[in-house]
Amino acid sequence: MMNKRRVMDLVVVAAVAAVVGLVAGSYEPLHRRWAINLGLLGAYELTPLAERYKTRESFFAEEWIFRDFFRDQRDGFFVEIGAGPHQTGSNTYFLEKERGWRGIAVDALERYRAEYERHRPATRFFSFFVSDVSDANARVRIPEAAPGSASDNHAYVEEQRRGGLVTNVEVPTITMNDLLHREGVNGIDLLIMDIELSEPRALSGFDVERYRPRLVCIESHAPVRQAILDYFHFHGYVVVGKYLRMDNQNLYFTIREPAGERAGGA
Repeated sequence: MMNKRRVMDLVVVAAVAAVVGLVAGSYEPLHRRWAINLGLLGAYELTPLAERYKTRESFFAEEWIFRDFFRDQRDGFFVEIGAGPHQTGSNTYFLEKERGWRGIAVDALERYRAEYERHRPATRFFSFFVSDVSDANARVRIPEAAPGSASDNHAYVEEQRRGGLVTNVEVPTITMNDLLHREGVNGIDLLIMDIELSEPRALSGFDVERYRPRLVCIESHAPVRQAILDYFHFHGYVVVGKYLRMDNQNLYFTIREPAGERAGGA
């Protein structure tokens, strides 16, 4: 049984994580950020990364987890679907600016393009709704109080709007396969996907076995979580257990090692 001192240590760690999360700043509701960031065990396991990396651009722990997984590798290549603003809350700003990564950023909101083109020269920005078909149109609803929650799922947007204005826009669709082929991409180090319940449709238009991302970070709301788990299991990926409690919003997948390699191999 955990003794009283150990419990107090975990509470202190959680309090430190609270401060780290709050100073980062976010348009996310405070209660949601608290729930995501402050699980006691998650906060405890995240502490070594917080102590090592100190600050971050991402709203949550994504940037720290990427740095940990890739061991601060330089010159990687990322694809980020649902990228959001070029810096504030960005999962990839640090990788580009401090580690020399290049990448592709896709977001349904055209409003982000100018800042990417001005401040992120190594990132190619595209305004599309990534889906299972190309050359159609998706009706995306944008809750202006939380534009990062823009989605074509109208019920979900109603939950996020908090009484504020909602804007409707028509956004051209594209599959990941078509976009990556058009841009001459042959392989991916890091794939990030955060598109508010549309992840399974986007994955159905993506040949993960062809592009073989080394690490996948994908948002996993409850209604689509099982479909995401099934997709990656079928295609030879496993959940990175190390990060399960560090980030309660996303799942992290990596390529399953052959049994021989896990056992030491030949």
